[in-house]
Amino acid sequence: MAIDKIQSESINLADTFAFTGTVTGAGGANTPAFHASLSANTDISDATDTKLQCNTELYDTDNAYDNSSNYRFTPQTAGKYLIYGSMTATESADTDMRNVSLMVHKNGSRVEYFGINFRNSFTRIVEINGSTIVDMNGSSDYVELYVFADTETNSPTIIGGTNQKCFFGAYKIIT
Repeated sequence: MAIDKIQSESINLADTFAFTGTVTGAGGANTPAFHASLSANTDISDATDTKLQCNTELYDTDNAYDNSSNYRFTPQTAGKYLIYGSMTATESADTDMRNVSLMVHKNGSRVEYFGINFRNSFTRIVEINGSTIVDMNGSSDYVELYVFADTETNSPTIIGGTNQKCFFGAYKIIT
């Protein structure tokens, strides 16, 4: 069935259409994109903002994530990006963990915060994950993932390794 002109009152969406030309303006790519995880358990300082060093890349479509020194995503394409992360923190005693947060930083400043404050009912292990949308300029903007864990007596551990308990990723949203 050749289409010369579509009239909304006569199109049958159950028909099959064979296009011989080029369709433009449809679809798109969600790139640049990356996903990286923490390769091993990592002890962090108590009650201190600490950058998560997700050093094992599952994928990085445009080499925009630095997994060896800055641990940041710097896409060279302007747009809106879905930024996501997850981490699990643990402590040696069942009642040591006071509060924990996961934070997204853009250009060195916090833009999103996901946290749990246990107040008077402490715990030993907590998992936090979250996502947010961030505008990136495509030249110098970058995002990083930070964690904060306040404990009663010891330094917390962020769980890493092959179980993917700590990861960081992003992809461009098609708008």
